[in-house]
Amino acid sequence: MNELTMFLVWIGIMITVLSIGYFYMAWRLIMPFHLEAPHKQIAYTLLSLMYIIPFSSFFLVRIAEKYTGLYSWIGYISLGFLSFVFVALVFRDVVWLAGLGGQKLMALLSSAPAAVDAAKREFLIQTTNLGVLGVAGTLTAYGVYEARKRPGIVNVDVPIASLPAAFDGFRIVQISDIHAGLTIKRDFIETVAEEITKLSPDMIAFTGDMADGSVPHLKHDLEPLAKVYAPHGKFFVTGNHEYYSGVDQWTAHARDMGYDVLMNEHRLVTKNGSSFVLGGVTDYSGGGFSPAHKSDPAKAFAEAPSDTARVLLAHQPRSLFHIDGLGIDLVLMGHTHGGQFFPWNLVATIGQPFIKGLNKFGEKTWAYVSKGTGYWGPPVRVGARSEITVLTLKKA
Repeated sequence: MNELTMFLVWIGIMITVLSIGYFYMAWRLIMPFHLEAPHKQIAYTLLSLMYIIPFSSFFLVRIAEKYTGLYSWIGYISLGFLSFVFVALVFRDVVWLAGLGGQKLMALLSSAPAAVDAAKREFLIQTTNLGVLGVAGTLTAYGVYEARKRPGIVNVDVPIASLPAAFDGFRIVQISDIHAGLTIKRDFIETVAEEITKLSPDMIAFTGDMADGSVPHLKHDLEPLAKVYAPHGKFFVTGNHEYYSGVDQWTAHARDMGYDVLMNEHRLVTKNGSSFVLGGVTDYSGGGFSPAHKSDPAKAFAEAPSDTARVLLAHQPRSLFHIDGLGIDLVLMGHTHGGQFFPWNLVATIGQPFIKGLNKFGEKTWAYVSKGTGYWGPPVRVGARSEITVLTLKKA
């Protein structure tokens, strides 16, 4: 199955799942209010627009990028809001069904008919529906605040036995999943660049998903990331979104911004006569777009020294499944956004060994998964704050 087929399948699944969700919300949220015209038509029209706008903005960015700004904000905030509405409704209905089941069980045990007060039941449904809207609205507002505020600085120490003594305390600043485009513009990226500069890193690692859109449209927004500096270099590997927007153009632009783009290859990072190996692979899905972009960790470390530490930059945690026998000490990744917010954090776990933080993979390898420096889709984060990561290498 090629990437185009996979993409179409993904779109089909998303449309099916969201359609079921929207019909469920119409049934459980709008119908109980027994609205009369024109309020009924207005309610269904608003729900329909909240369904259509996010999808249409996703495709609009590919044909008319300059018109997507406000439209995307409206569409993706509504998608986040309705995600919370759906979850709250399901929770309410599960509790409701459990209560009804308990009542019927008690009635059976007592041999008495269960009392049903239709007016009270309808009042409770309408009241809890208003509560659902209030909870969803509050979570959406909080989530937008969390997503749009300055990314957190996450400090992580990584002990590596094979690390040369010269690199004890070496600081790698990792950024990932900026997703410049629909709702992330230059002001947010300037904040990220300012934070990187304050950290004075020894090296910068950008683990993919720089943008959603074309280079001509977004190069001005990304300009601040061209100005960040690290004495031992700044490196970039492709994420899946580079392939949606033109991977050759984005890798070329990353180089123009001063990043060394590692495409299944490695570099020696040298300090005071010692060195470690830094490898980088194309995105796990890259081969579906072009055979030349098939992710290949073994190729990345071909002919690399084996007597020193090895660090790999990848985009998806799934790349860990292909590093056996390569002696890699640390892998830096992103892609999952740490789940971003419920229930999409459940989707983020599919096929991925980890979705955030520092984890041990096998006996030797440390695997760090960034929660992402930006966000994708709804400008909402709950329980998964965006981050700029400072990974300090320690001689174990």
